[in-house]
Amino acid sequence: MLACAAAFLVVSLNSGTKESVLALAQPVSVGQVLTAQDLKQVNVAVDPGVSVVDVSQAATVVGKTLSENLPAGALLTLDAVSGSGVPANGQALAALSLKAGQFPPEVSPGAHVSVVFVPGQAGAGLANPPTPDSTTTWPAVVTSVTTPPNQQLTVVSVQVTPAAARQIAAVPAGQLSVVMLAGSGSQ
Repeated sequence: MLACAAAFLVVSLNSGTKESVLALAQPVSVGQVLTAQDLKQVNVAVDPGVSVVDVSQAATVVGKTLSENLPAGALLTLDAVSGSGVPANGQALAALSLKAGQFPPEVSPGAHVSVVFVPGQAGAGLANPPTPDSTTTWPAVVTSVTTPPNQQLTVVSVQVTPAAARQIAAVPAGQLSVVMLAGSGSQ
């Protein structure tokens, strides 16, 4: 009985060791540059196999580009701030210059969307134009949404395949729209 109590005490003391690590003070999105305001210190018991970021490494992760969406309170991992940036390997960025009504106002970085070709003139902008019954779409992830000052246009940058980026770039202005997919808001 005494041996069991001693063993329990040793296990309890070892599992109660907490480390100071970094967590997120607010939600962050893919492509966002991490700032000191995005971080907070938390004390948690960490399994040796978990790749959390020690609070002493804060200066090394601030300024890095996030490679995934994370909610407030999530522990920061080195994989989330790989520094590989956007676009990811095997992907490309395309910029869409859109007017109000061509995208939902809820679109934000990290959202999964479809970029839709809406022909203004039959066949304009595509080597293989869609027939009137079909629509050309490209799956994408939004990396940024900006509205330059004194502009009526919003620039939505999306991460897509390199082939899709070339096709999107060939579409004349005003002939693209963005459709937000279910469950695609910033997380």
